[in-house]
Amino acid sequence: MWRIVQGLGILLLTIHLAGSPVEAAPTTDRIVAVVNSELITLSELKAQTEAEEKRIRDQYRGPELQRRLHQAEYTALTRMIEHKLQLQLAKKKGMDVTDEEIANAVKEMQRQGEKVDDSKPDVKKAIKEQLILLRVIDREVRSSLMVSETELQRYYLQHQSQFLLPEEYRISQILIVPRSDEDRAQARAKAAAIYAELKQGADFADLALRRSDGPEAPRGGALGYVRQGELLPPIERALATLETDRITEPVETPQGLHIIRLEEKNPPQFRPFAEVKMEIQGLVYRQKNEDTYQDWLKTLKDKAYIEVKF
Repeated sequence: MWRIVQGLGILLLTIHLAGSPVEAAPTTDRIVAVVNSELITLSELKAQTEAEEKRIRDQYRGPELQRRLHQAEYTALTRMIEHKLQLQLAKKKGMDVTDEEIANAVKEMQRQGEKVDDSKPDVKKAIKEQLILLRVIDREVRSSLMVSETELQRYYLQHQSQFLLPEEYRISQILIVPRSDEDRAQARAKAAAIYAELKQGADFADLALRRSDGPEAPRGGALGYVRQGELLPPIERALATLETDRITEPVETPQGLHIIRLEEKNPPQFRPFAEVKMEIQGLVYRQKNEDTYQDWLKTLKDKAYIEVKF
């Protein structure tokens, strides 16, 4: 089975050889579709769905099994019809690939860990067809695609929630780490004593330097800026209602006992358009590519003679 995976203007070629069409063919063959002047047989369809059918039969039973099998056959037949139409168009327009291009594709797949034996005629033919499919889509779909500045700005305005940065904190901590489960009570007592000193006016950075077990202790406990969602849930909850320049009571997590000082809190803010422009360009291009590809396929089908006998 072959498939084309699309994304950011790149088609990724992947291969799965579950068995040759001859091995997968049933005893009695028949035509399941006519695409212009070409036929698709039941044995060809079964060869495409063999691996997926096995997975479905292992996972489902009863009516759901039959529904899933029918859906897999329908999906595979649709894909085969679409590939036939594209290959027919490529032939009509004189598009072809050389043996050198096929050899280079094989080397690339092997470099990526695929086991490909191009000495088999069926394998070489399949690789050639996939390269032609890539070429025809590049010429007929992608070559005319453009994304304007207006489209980028419109997407940014319509999807601003995608570019919202959560609340940001600048914090410092004193961390007391129990040496064992038995030492956790001692760690709680130590954290409580440090908290009491802080409430009486002791300097946070000085206590962090002398008594914290955290790697940030040499910096006076400074952790710098972190965003909401990056901290452990108990610490997030303690910070949610904390005012600037205040400290939390000792917060217990699997790491130990944390006393957090909130130095600064910045509200949620949107990433500026200039910062996300390239990201948006990829998103818009990918969507336009898919829309254009589907419209192009529909046009091919509308102009073709397609008869399904399945």
